[in-house]
Amino acid sequence: MDGPAAGWTAASFEFTARPAFALVDDAVRRFPNHPAVDFLGRRWNWREIGALVDRAAAGLQALGVGKGVKVGLCLPNTPYSIIMYHAILKAGGTVVNFNPLYTTIEIEKQATETAVSVMVTLDIAMIQRKIAELVAKQCFAKVIVCGMTGALPAAKAVLFRLLKSRDLAKVPDAHPYISFARLIAGMAQPKAVDIDPMRDIAVMQFTGGTTGVPKAAMLSHANITANVEQIMAAGQQFRPGQERIIGVLPFFHVFAMTGVMNLGIALGAEMILFPRMDLKQLMKAIFRYRPTILPAVPTLVTAVTDAAEAAARPLDFIKFCVCGGAAISVESAARFERVSHSQILEGYGLSETAPVVTLNPPGAVKAGSVGLPLPGTIVEIRDLGDPAIILPQGERGEICIRGPQVMLGYYKHAAETANVFVDGAFRTGDIGILDADGYLFIVDRIKDMINCGGYKVYPRVIEEAAYLFPAVQEAIAIGVPDAYRGQSAKLFVTLRPDAAATPESIRRFLGDHLSKIEMPREIEIRDSLPKTTVGKLSKKELVAEELAKASGA
Repeated sequence: MDGPAAGWTAASFEFTARPAFALVDDAVRRFPNHPAVDFLGRRWNWREIGALVDRAAAGLQALGVGKGVKVGLCLPNTPYSIIMYHAILKAGGTVVNFNPLYTTIEIEKQATETAVSVMVTLDIAMIQRKIAELVAKQCFAKVIVCGMTGALPAAKAVLFRLLKSRDLAKVPDAHPYISFARLIAGMAQPKAVDIDPMRDIAVMQFTGGTTGVPKAAMLSHANITANVEQIMAAGQQFRPGQERIIGVLPFFHVFAMTGVMNLGIALGAEMILFPRMDLKQLMKAIFRYRPTILPAVPTLVTAVTDAAEAAARPLDFIKFCVCGGAAISVESAARFERVSHSQILEGYGLSETAPVVTLNPPGAVKAGSVGLPLPGTIVEIRDLGDPAIILPQGERGEICIRGPQVMLGYYKHAAETANVFVDGAFRTGDIGILDADGYLFIVDRIKDMINCGGYKVYPRVIEEAAYLFPAVQEAIAIGVPDAYRGQSAKLFVTLRPDAAATPESIRRFLGDHLSKIEMPREIEIRDSLPKTTVGKLSKKELVAEELAKASGA
C-alpha cells in the first residue's frame, strides 16, 4: 500500500488474458471423467459437456454466428445454460443474458437495444409464449429451442410428458426455429476464432435497474476469466476436482454466472442444478449430494438454515458459503454457522465488475465487512462532493474500483460510461469505508440515502438495527416524502414464523440503537417483502408504492 490516500489493493495479481471458453477446455483436459453436472438426477462428466459445447459451437457457426453477433440466452438453470453460454463464446459470438421471467416487452426492449439476432430458449410454455410473440414481430433471425425432457433422466422425462404436458410448448418445426438436437447434429468441432480477450466482448450483462434505466455492461473475455482467477486466488482452500457446488441462483444473473457456473468449471466441480427455487427439492438434494460450496443470497441462507434446523440435520459438509447480493444480518450468519460449522464468506460485487470485487478470506472473516479486495483489485474511497479526492482509510465516501474485472463500458451509452469513471476508476454508486486492515464496509447506496432536513440517514443502519430485534426476519428501510423534513425513514419488516411483535415494540427496541433523526417515522409489518429474481430484497417496489400514496394524498 502506498499510503492512506491511495486506496487499498490486495496482493499483486498476474493473469494470462484468454478467451472465456478456455475454462471449459481446461476442465475437459484436467477432469475429463469427473462429474460435471447433475440436473434432477441426470449426470454428465466434463468430457461430455466439452463435446456438447464443441458441437453446439459448430452448429452456431453454421448459422452465421461469429464475431460481433449477439446471441440471447433466455434459460433457467439447465445443462443447456452452460453448454450454450460457452458454445456462443467459442463460435466467436457475444452472450446477452435474459431473465426468463421478464415480460415480453422487457425482453423485446433488451433484445432490440443489444441487436440480438439469435435467441436460445427452452420449450417451456411460459417462456415460449413470449418468444413466439417476438418471432411474430420478426425480432430474431433464428430461435434455438432446447428440450426440457431431453435434459432429464429417462423415467422423469416420461413422467414430465405425461403429468406436465401443459407446461411444454409445441414449437413449430419451421423457420426461424431450430431444435438443439438439430443444432448439434453437424460437425463435431467448430472453426477456431481469433479472440482478443482484452477487447472482444464476451457477455452483455444488464444492470439490475434498481436505480435508473438498466444498461448492458460490456464484459470482455478477460474480465470473465480474470475474475474467476481472482476468486480462485482469494479462496486458496478450494480443492479442484473435489468440490460440489449448488446451482440454484440463476445463471442469467452475474453473481451465479461467475460464482457458480464459471467458478464451478474452473474448479472441475460437480454442479447440482435447479431450474427454479423449490426449497423441499433443494434440501433433499443438499442432504443427498452433500455439496461443499453453497453460493447464496441472504434469503437463501435463511431458508436453508430454517429447513436444516426443522429437520434437525447438520450441514457440516458445506465448507464454503459465499454470500452476496445484499447484506446478511449477524444473527442469520450465526445461525447458519451453527448448523454448518463453516463460516459465511460475505463478498461484494456488481454487474460492471464481472462481478466480484471483495471477499472475506476463509479463516479471516471480519463481521459486518464484505471482505478484502480480490488480488489485483484496488478499492478507493472518494469524496461524495468531489470524486477527484481520494479519502483516507476510515472515512466514508463513494466506493471506486480498479482491476482487470472492470467492464469496458455500457453498450451504446457513451455518456453514462463517461459518468461512471473518474480518473480511470469505476464509480459504484455505493458508500463505504475501508478500515485499517483494508476490509471494506458497505454503508449504503448513494441514491438510497435519505435526506432528513439536511441530515444524511443511511437505510442500511436502520435495517441492521432492525435485524437485532429477535422477531424480525427481513427488513427494508426507504425514504418517504415528509412535508416538514423533505424525507423521513419508513421501515418495512416481516416476522419470523411463530414470532410476535408490534410496530410499537419494534420502535421501543430501536430507540436504544438509533438516533432520533434515524428513527423511522413509520414501521409496517408485512407478510412478505418484494424480492428480485435472485432472492435479493428489493426497495424499488416499495418506493413506487409510497410515492403513489403521496401523490394520491
